[in-house]
Amino acid sequence: MLNIVSYQPEIPPNTGNIIRLCANTGFHLHLIEPLGFTWNDKRLRRAGLDYHEFAAIQHYRDYAAFLAQAWLFALTTKGQPAHSAVSYQAGDYLMFGPETRGLPPSILDALPMAQKIRIPMQPDSRSMNLSNAVSVVVYDEALRQLDYAGARQ
Repeated sequence: MLNIVSYQPEIPPNTGNIIRLCANTGFHLHLIEPLGFTWNDKRLRRAGLDYHEFAAIQHYRDYAAFLAQAWLFALTTKGQPAHSAVSYQAGDYLMFGPETRGLPPSILDALPMAQKIRIPMQPDSRSMNLSNAVSVVVYDEALRQLDYAGARQ
């Protein structure tokens, strides 16, 4: 399966939705702190319903503690290839930035352009909702490319 990385997420319901998505796809979720909420936030629990126990979730105190052990794609509005133009392999990491500012230059600048991918959208749009963006990449392309491995079809 693939790995979803949420770098310093700020909004509990978005993270709850991503937890639920990971529980339903078998993807692993990696949360890079600091989080913009407490782990026991009721809004997080409400959005994730009872899926927390079914999702593989790992926390990291910062980006240095995380450092992906495999291929990392960073989702950014500044990316070049579209999310549908890359080939996903089991074990890849898909990193998403915080809702209000995206991934920092220190992370983006360290990656080659081919690993900075984007979701196509209208030219005047700034960005998508975080949990929606994760869902688009996961279901629209990544899970499809992996032939919906582990999913009931």
